[in-house]
Amino acid sequence: MDAPSAAGPTGLFEARYVAFLETVASLRPRLHRYCSRMTGSVLDGEDVVQDALFDAYRKLDTYDGERPLTPWLFRIAHNRCIDFLRRRGVREQAEAEAAAPEPVAVAPVDPPGPVLGRAVEHLVLALPPRERACVLLKDVLDYSLEEAAELTSSTVGAVKAALSRGRAKLAALSEGAISSSPPEPPPRPRTADELRLLQLYVERFNRHDWDGLRELIAADVHLRVIDRFTGRVADSPYFERYRTWPVPLRMAVTAVDGEPVVLIERRENDAWVPHGFIRFDVSADRIAAISDYMHCPWIVPAAASLSRAPTTA
Repeated sequence: MDAPSAAGPTGLFEARYVAFLETVASLRPRLHRYCSRMTGSVLDGEDVVQDALFDAYRKLDTYDGERPLTPWLFRIAHNRCIDFLRRRGVREQAEAEAAAPEPVAVAPVDPPGPVLGRAVEHLVLALPPRERACVLLKDVLDYSLEEAAELTSSTVGAVKAALSRGRAKLAALSEGAISSSPPEPPPRPRTADELRLLQLYVERFNRHDWDGLRELIAADVHLRVIDRFTGRVADSPYFERYRTWPVPLRMAVTAVDGEPVVLIERRENDAWVPHGFIRFDVSADRIAAISDYMHCPWIVPAAASLSRAPTTA
């Protein structure tokens, strides 16, 4: 997120801005945990958090500084999650009407670290958005009923009802009373040609073939380095930053939440460890958009807990 200009905010807005940065610094991983479980994807969850924080920043001048920031930010993120789920429902319907090519196998990511609550996290995706939100806020993030009601712009009675319904459904699912598997958000489809393009990108990166990488991207490719930059690749030292990175890096095509992406690994104590992910949009045999999550360290352990078998179309 870009800082204010040299003239900078002053007075009341400056105090709000400082409080905003301090709150975001401590709240960010928790916001991501909630949004990733609401959307079923650690990458989509981070995108939702980014949108929510930019939305909040734009509204800082109208914010009541006497109220705590955390519930306000959480409520904006929650509303963004609901908007995302609605848009995805429209997209799923459109994709279901299109013929899908043969699936192509992709190796799943396997970051180190414990897998915590994986079964419950998977099952909660079967719940409608309101029940999902109430279960996550109360049973996963340990908010009170009153806090959950405030965060979802609801009432304590409505939260209790949604929580009761959600818990009952989860119990039925975990006991096998409901035979069908919980629905999983479909990953962005990848054709064989798209996967070959990702693999070619990885091979050229690992050879440090920077000119070769530039040949794979469209002239007007849009770049989003989360928490650092949004704009055209031509206006950013993107490849130069990677070329001069202080520790050895390598890439591999893998899958996060079933979506084929590029995994970034760094050399650490004579071993390669997961460090981040890059998501590409492909159009006309060229990379049309890049979303780089290198600077979001909380995503890698979250991917370990939410990762599932890859699915491509």
